[in-house]
Amino acid sequence: MTNEMSITALVLQASFVVQLVMAGLLLTSLASWTVIFGKLFGLRRVRAGNDEFEREFWSGRSLTEMNQAIAAKTAGTAPLERIFASGMREFLKLRERRLDGQAQLDGARRAMRASLQREIDAVESRLSFLASVGSVSPYVGLFGTVWGIMHAFVNLGTLQQVTLATVAPAIAEALIATAIGLFAAIPAVVAYNRFARDIDRIAIQLETFIEEFTNILQRNVGAAAGPAAAPGAGGR
Repeated sequence: MTNEMSITALVLQASFVVQLVMAGLLLTSLASWTVIFGKLFGLRRVRAGNDEFEREFWSGRSLTEMNQAIAAKTAGTAPLERIFASGMREFLKLRERRLDGQAQLDGARRAMRASLQREIDAVESRLSFLASVGSVSPYVGLFGTVWGIMHAFVNLGTLQQVTLATVAPAIAEALIATAIGLFAAIPAVVAYNRFARDIDRIAIQLETFIEEFTNILQRNVGAAAGPAAAPGAGGR
């Protein structure tokens, strides 16, 4: 490929609007990859933390000990730990008020559901950005291509003789905008689908834990050592 037809030369020869579109798409692609890697490692930490807490939860430790251990942590708690802590906190608060067992269970379940929604909102953060990049970038690139072709034909109209050598560079530099748009969109779409599937699995794990923990609290309602019972004692 000659210097006149190299990618760098075509970009430099493009009109200002097309260059602006290319620069915007490249910056968007960079931001998209930053979100992708951040979300990839973030979801990995979430899954590891949830799995570790779930193993500990079913290991036979008492709920009181686990609640105290979570309260002593200053940072690094997993979503399952925060949901467990919110449920236990509300359950113990209502038990101190000597409310009936059903009110205790309903309060704990509502607290865990509210915590669940906060956790889902947290893991879904910036996911909409990837969706926007995947859906909008090809059209932005297409706009740059249309503008570049239009600008090329306007310039070609001033020439008395038009050959392939004069048309090809102008068309090629316009098509680069579409290529960059696809370069930004394809990874964003793939990553969005992957993360959406992972988040659905995390949500199912959290909802399942809420139901299992509610069953444990229900078995302990009315018992003197209710919140101190070991979750593994009665099985899942």
